[in-house]
Amino acid sequence: MTQITINVPEIHCDHCKTSLEGAVGVLSGVESVDVSVAEATIDISYDQDSVDLATIKTAIEEQGYAVAD
Repeated sequence: MTQITINVPEIHCDHCKTSLEGAVGVLSGVESVDVSVAEATIDISYDQDSVDLATIKTAIEEQGYAVAD
């Protein structure tokens, strides 16, 4: 299992949290998703053999959020 923290500066509220956890959490291979509104980050645990980082970032961007590098 791979763990990563992604910075998403536009996370501001519980709606952002719910939206992002739902979009990333349904991806096959994602084991857990935890969005921190206070830190504007998403902690994700996923199986690299089932889903890649690019797919995860696309799911975030499709919700209208930019991923910070």
